[in-house]
Amino acid sequence: MPEAVIFDLDGVLVDSEQLWNRAKEDLVHCTGGRWRDDAPHAMMGMSSPEWARYLRDELGVPRELEEISDDVVHRIEELYRAELPLLPGAGDAVRALHRRWPLGLASSSNREIIDLVLELAGLDSEFAVTVSSEEVARGKPAPDVYLKVTTRLGVDPERCVAIEDSSNGLRAAAAAGMAVIAVPNPHYPPDEDALLLAAASVGVVGEVSPELVERVSRR
Repeated sequence: MPEAVIFDLDGVLVDSEQLWNRAKEDLVHCTGGRWRDDAPHAMMGMSSPEWARYLRDELGVPRELEEISDDVVHRIEELYRAELPLLPGAGDAVRALHRRWPLGLASSSNREIIDLVLELAGLDSEFAVTVSSEEVARGKPAPDVYLKVTTRLGVDPERCVAIEDSSNGLRAAAAAGMAVIAVPNPHYPPDEDALLLAAASVGVVGEVSPELVERVSRR
């Protein structure tokens, strides 16, 4: 039996990757930078210090890193408060799994965004531990954020099941030694080699059941 289940946030619980990229692209354009078509893929899984540095150094945003991060986060907060893009079945899946196991959340979103999403969705009491990749040394595909969650939960990473949508997220969870359930992001589909790391794949997070978690944990 698994000891815990660990969710990603963006692309798993909220349909948000395109909103993040829109906020970043708007900032690049309004500050005279140079947006590139490959920027969304390049930034997938990066922590906020990492993507802020990318916006400054690679796309030419002429601001300090903290200012870049704060600007994008403010834009996202406004969008979420207007309408939270919670994915179908996300709340039901979280609550069903929480009845069986402690839950963690390992996200590339900033701390204030994690807290806001869980509050607006009414899911803040379902998670025992939440960690932002800005709180560890390296963002995804490094396993740091997942390992930090398991350390705080006091569980063995190899006895945990992760739920992820992106190439770098799948790689991060697998590198941490976890069984992974893939919920492929339709806007930014994971690479085939990353998808092969998953023990199972579902169309939407609402399809992740306790029975599926048990099944993949035995593989």
